Amino acid sequence: MSNTSYSFKENSHAIVNQGGEKKVMKKILSVALSTAMAFSMFASVAFGADAKLSPEAQFNVLKDAGIVTGYPDGTAGLDKFITRAELAKVIVKSINLDPVDTTSYNDKNYAKHWARTYIEAATQKGILEGKNAEKKLFDPSGNVTVQELAAVLVRALKLEVPTETNNSAADWAKGYVQAAINGGYLAEGINYQANATRSQAVVAAYAFYEANQVPTVSKYEVKDSKNVEFTMSDGEVVKVALEKALEANKETEVKFTYKDKEYTHKVTYVTTVAQKVESVSAKNLKEVVVVFDGTVEKKSAENKLNYEVKDQKVDSVKLSDDKKTATILLQEGTTLTNQKESEVKVKNVKNEDATKTIEQTVKFTPVDVQIPEIKEVVGLGTSAFKVVFSEPVQKSDVYASSNYKVDGVSVSGNVEYSYPNVAIINASLPTGDHKLTVSNIRDYSGLKIAPVEQAFTIAQDTVAPEVVSIKSNDLTEVEIEFNESIKTWSKVYHGVSGNTGVVTKRDNKLIVTFSKPLSLAENTVYIEGVTDYSGNKANREAKVNPTLDTERPTVNKVEVKQDDVTGYHYLEIQFSKKVSKESAEKRTNYTIKNKDGKAVSGTGLDNDGHPYSTPSYDADKNTVTVKLGTKLDTADYTVEVANVVDTAYVANTMLPYSVTVSAKQTIGDAITRVWYKVDGNEKILYVQYRVNVKTSGDGRADLAEKYLVNGKTLKDVDVDVVSGDTVRIKTTKNDLNLIFNTDGSLGTNNISAQLIQDVDGNFLKQSGSYTLTSIVKPSSKLAVIEAKATSRQEVKVKFDGKINSFTASDFRAEVPSDLTGTGTKVVVPDSASLSSDGITLTLSFNDNNKLPAYLNGAKLLVVTNPSTSDAQGTAISNASNDLKDEIRPEFNENLSVKVVNVTDATYKLILTGNDKVDITNVADAKKVLEVKYDGDTLTIEDVRVVNINQLEIEVKLPVVDTSKYFNVELKGDANGQWKSIVDDTATTNNAYATKKIGGQFSNIFIP
Repeated sequence: MSNTSYSFKENSHAIVNQGGEKKVMKKILSVALSTAMAFSMFASVAFGADAKLSPEAQFNVLKDAGIVTGYPDGTAGLDKFITRAELAKVIVKSINLDPVDTTSYNDKNYAKHWARTYIEAATQKGILEGKNAEKKLFDPSGNVTVQELAAVLVRALKLEVPTETNNSAADWAKGYVQAAINGGYLAEGINYQANATRSQAVVAAYAFYEANQVPTVSKYEVKDSKNVEFTMSDGEVVKVALEKALEANKETEVKFTYKDKEYTHKVTYVTTVAQKVESVSAKNLKEVVVVFDGTVEKKSAENKLNYEVKDQKVDSVKLSDDKKTATILLQEGTTLTNQKESEVKVKNVKNEDATKTIEQTVKFTPVDVQIPEIKEVVGLGTSAFKVVFSEPVQKSDVYASSNYKVDGVSVSGNVEYSYPNVAIINASLPTGDHKLTVSNIRDYSGLKIAPVEQAFTIAQDTVAPEVVSIKSNDLTEVEIEFNESIKTWSKVYHGVSGNTGVVTKRDNKLIVTFSKPLSLAENTVYIEGVTDYSGNKANREAKVNPTLDTERPTVNKVEVKQDDVTGYHYLEIQFSKKVSKESAEKRTNYTIKNKDGKAVSGTGLDNDGHPYSTPSYDADKNTVTVKLGTKLDTADYTVEVANVVDTAYVANTMLPYSVTVSAKQTIGDAITRVWYKVDGNEKILYVQYRVNVKTSGDGRADLAEKYLVNGKTLKDVDVDVVSGDTVRIKTTKNDLNLIFNTDGSLGTNNISAQLIQDVDGNFLKQSGSYTLTSIVKPSSKLAVIEAKATSRQEVKVKFDGKINSFTASDFRAEVPSDLTGTGTKVVVPDSASLSSDGITLTLSFNDNNKLPAYLNGAKLLVVTNPSTSDAQGTAISNASNDLKDEIRPEFNENLSVKVVNVTDATYKLILTGNDKVDITNVADAKKVLEVKYDGDTLTIEDVRVVNINQLEIEVKLPVVDTSKYFNVELKGDANGQWKSIVDDTATTNNAYATKKIGGQFSNIFIP
């Protein structure tokens, strides 16, 4: 059989060891070589007829190719067995693998074995594996059997493995050996468990070398993240275009085909340009440092529009000289909070070769523990000098001239502050060397500078300032940088002298905002009368190509808040950048929907969920206040925002935005619960707030002097915060000013707390006051204060405090078994969920376990020993509560038609409800009902209630045709507003919901 008749492709084959274990092989050459080694067992069969060279000659060819070597005495040793170690070397050499210097096996002296690096290379490629996987033994001196390689042969050639076998191989190998015999690759009757000789291995290896040798990859070059060029061993270059871009500096496998062969080669896209943000930090409260993992383009990296810091405003951005670090300076009126997590959003920053635009949001925590220092002192001629601090410092401290001493004498001269870290002291000094001492200057975390002497030199200055650089932010703002500090200027304009701008000075920079925009082409900006601190004056000009703002505004956050006086809710929406007042205050740009996706309507919202009142935009905070004019339930709502545009010269419109929010607790519930408890000789008051409270600063909640019980201050008490939202006040020396009844039970007691902040620093208020009041409850057990069925599948249970753990099986609904109310049944909820405030538990009932719509006299029951409890582990009370019925009833699908008068074609349409039926106003009931016959709307003559749950609608037909259809629709939205058709006017007064009922006249006609 000819060697060249075999074709190998990169498929998943397996090599089987003596224990029958399989390992998937990944490479074409691995499979081909393993198959070739299998041929060595049966060389006389498979290759004997076509072999042109003797085994010795073949050995010499392979030896010249560096694949095999002889023994030290010069012999080939072809009659000897081939060991697993020798096989490993032949494999590695044949397919040109690099030896691997690792140690994966535990054989004795393996670490020093001559073939270890070959074994490791063949192991990593999945070609060879150990004899004992559990003990990690390879057995380098062990031999390879015929049957092991027969299995490899069968898989390589995809031979069919027969179910019937007749050979002496081991049980696991019989099928493979039989397949090889049937295919003519293996002689019958030989010892299949025998070891292979080096002669057989050479014959097979030579056949592989001659017939299956393929070019290898000699080198590769990554042209860019999506294009790689491979240089093959035959000199050809293969260009590979990738669908997925390579990750920078990460080894990745690339597959390609060359001369009908499939290759997989590992490549690494080595690049020094940035691919992502590596880290974000803030060592002071005014600067955020963004470090990229490589170099970035200066223009986009220094564009302040490309950064958003949570709840802050960006003043400017400076890129380091190595182009890897961007330092974001916050605006003068905004400051980070020390050791409070924040985040920065980086967008539209290009790496240096423009192959990637970085979009990433990273969280960071500012940590300011370093005191400010003097970074440098610069003489500005003989009339002033400049002090540059190591970080932003507070303006009020910089202005005090008494904080500066030159040569031991306090400075007598005015001080200018250039945000964020520059002080310019206007004081005449002689030329020469001086020493400066600065004191009492604080950074924005309150750390004060240490008084240290700093040497500096004063020299004459006779040259006017010169422009170093100019850059733009959109079409209306430029930043001009000079080579020295600027004292004054006359005018800055572009194009013609009338196109002036408002100028803000910052040391050696002028930030200019023009009323008339720059052109999109190159512009010349003129700076007249620019003067330094030595009085040198000149006119300068600079050319700039503006950067156009193309970033759409986005919504940073949406919060639901409550008015302190009315209790109505309102939305506070913060945008990522300044937006136009006109679009921000358009009421139809804001929509409120409930969790079912339906528009919320009410006192202050129209039928489409838009507010009636005009929203209010605060340009300083980039926030819009949307008054809803209604009090939302404690539930989840969807807020949609659309069509808001920014203030860029070419306005950018936001993409539609949607977010789920939860309504806040009602006003008056700043304190959710106060309860009294005796534990041994300790008397304890627990005060639970609706949110987590501060434990430091002015608004801390763990100070005894902030609490009054029955108008009296507390003495000899310990106060601490437990569970984040609960304050524990305990004592062993008094009764905490509590009033007790004559029988020893707790009387009526009032507690107040004042000036308490939540963890975000917001003061808690009650009815507009910072004094919060509540009643002390005698029991530590949470009680249900309201239970209401909002639908047949949902019951909302409100507690008088927060629960922490819960289970639906603690609750039961005892409901009427029918509309007569003569019997009851118990319905058990299927699941439960807790609101974000911990106050309201929602019990859910599935489709097969619904509540009845009629709930007259229904109760919510709690099991005897409930596991639902608060954060202290105290179980809820098991008292029963009335179950309020807020279920909107429905009419069923059955429509009955009865004849009233055949002569004038008057008929009654009868609807049957799942609850009682009552009519509050007949005229309104006619308006919320619509009856059609054959598509034509009929006039409703009358509407009345019949029986306990049936509604009768009387109509006249123009022509009676039993093949035509009736359609009846109850308009639920209108009925919900007017409540004209309800379940029970005396009690629940729930409006019937939308229903459409139809049917063919002949099918529903009742004579």
